[in-house]
Amino acid sequence: MPLGYFSLILHAHLPFVRHPEYPEFLEEDWLYEAITEVYLPLIFIFQSLHEAGARPRLAMNVSPPLCEMLADELLQTRYTRHLENLIELSHKEVARTRREDTNFHHVAKMYVENLTASLDLWNGRYKRNLVNAFRELQDEGVVEIITCCATHGFLPLISTQEARRAQVRIAVANYKKHFGRQPRGIWLAECAYEPGLESLLAESGLDYFISDTHAILYGDPRPRYGVHAPVVCSNGTAVFARDLETSQQVWSAEIGYPGNALYREFYRDIGWDAPLDYLKPHLHEDAARRHLGLKYHRITGRDIPQNKKEPYIPAMARERAAADAAHFLGERISQAQKLRETFEGHPPLVVSPYDAELYGHWWYEGPQFLDFFFRKVHFDQDQIQCITPGDFLDTGLPIQVQQPTASSWGENGYYKVWINEQNSWMYPYQHDAERQMTEFAERFTTAEPSDMQARILAQMARELLLAQSSDWAFQIYKGTTVEYSTRRFQSHIHRFELLRKMLEQETLNVESLDILSEIEARDNIFGEIDFRVFARATS
Repeated sequence: MPLGYFSLILHAHLPFVRHPEYPEFLEEDWLYEAITEVYLPLIFIFQSLHEAGARPRLAMNVSPPLCEMLADELLQTRYTRHLENLIELSHKEVARTRREDTNFHHVAKMYVENLTASLDLWNGRYKRNLVNAFRELQDEGVVEIITCCATHGFLPLISTQEARRAQVRIAVANYKKHFGRQPRGIWLAECAYEPGLESLLAESGLDYFISDTHAILYGDPRPRYGVHAPVVCSNGTAVFARDLETSQQVWSAEIGYPGNALYREFYRDIGWDAPLDYLKPHLHEDAARRHLGLKYHRITGRDIPQNKKEPYIPAMARERAAADAAHFLGERISQAQKLRETFEGHPPLVVSPYDAELYGHWWYEGPQFLDFFFRKVHFDQDQIQCITPGDFLDTGLPIQVQQPTASSWGENGYYKVWINEQNSWMYPYQHDAERQMTEFAERFTTAEPSDMQARILAQMARELLLAQSSDWAFQIYKGTTVEYSTRRFQSHIHRFELLRKMLEQETLNVESLDILSEIEARDNIFGEIDFRVFARATS
């Protein structure tokens, strides 16, 4: 038995953004940036570690909306065009920096090498479908893939048991479609929990969920080992809670590793620095400036203005990532020693959940950090063992029974981020649609629907699920993409209502059929969905 266990858990999620009605769409760049900066680098590193004999055992949630987007042919084609455009720009930058700006020439060459390698992986080994890449990593025993709520719905703010159950069951069904097996665990959207949700998880065959720190710390009875061991609810569902110390060391831009002066500056981008005429061939048709991902400066210092940032030096940043990985491992060993003494010999488990986008997008060197860390864990020590939550449950170690408390990983630990003065207007519309969906699902469970009615009901379910995404309320509260998030929520509620009225018509005219087909083509998430999942009869 090792001195202690360490469980890294990455949460890979993006809201479902797909706009076939436009040739290009700004918010689709969220996916393209994540593929380039996060998913491809992580997949490459995990596979390389595995092939080197240093299996990086970790858990990773690949959310259902993200799976659906990664497997979508339209988005795959658009991403290919996006990546080829960046490669073209990076080649131009190599020539320009050689002539005009030699301080940045080595960085420009780095982008050519990295982006070209990404294109080779994308088109070659992974055949443009990264779901298959994640599935391969799981089948090889490298990672444990878990699921998330169907559309990242914030379960405590969903009004009916049927709608909550649907978020879980649809997620599990979608996971089986993409990964060919039953998931063991679930990342509850925003780590949002309230007592009773564990019954819905057990119904769908889920063994555990991820929570925030205080779900266990303030649970009943008090946790014997704090958050450094899971607990189980009375129905046997296990709960793994976040360790605060590791969260601060990695997550915090102020006191954590990502804020080091040598690392790449996120907010300084060629899309805002270069002359507009030079950039136009690489921008969208409207020629609006945007982040393009080519960034030439380092953080330099927290109080240094953007126009005073110094040139980024990849070799120095890489050395810093190696040093930070060594420090992080040393801290885990020290932490395990102290906890082992405190727990009188019981091996502690340190759970470190993060948004996957931290590694590569916000913290460009994050994937390098993980590469160094897992190599050091495997080759340089034997005191800390990296495992997944599922692995821990398989150890057979005794687990305390507890009732966790309501919580989320949002600001102040409860629900205020997702229901407040800015976004509370959303919920009456959402809750009304949730009640109506169950009423229609039950009506047409007992009275078999026609093929057209079944299509309408399935699309109503999709529109409700998309409206329930916690991403819209989060972005409205944070003041980012408020207009887009508001419009997305309103559009899904409007389409739900339009489809409901269509369903109540005795006959459907040609115009209605065209509208239905257009909505199906646009919001095509969950092609496998069965609307009956919203009926009480399925409980």
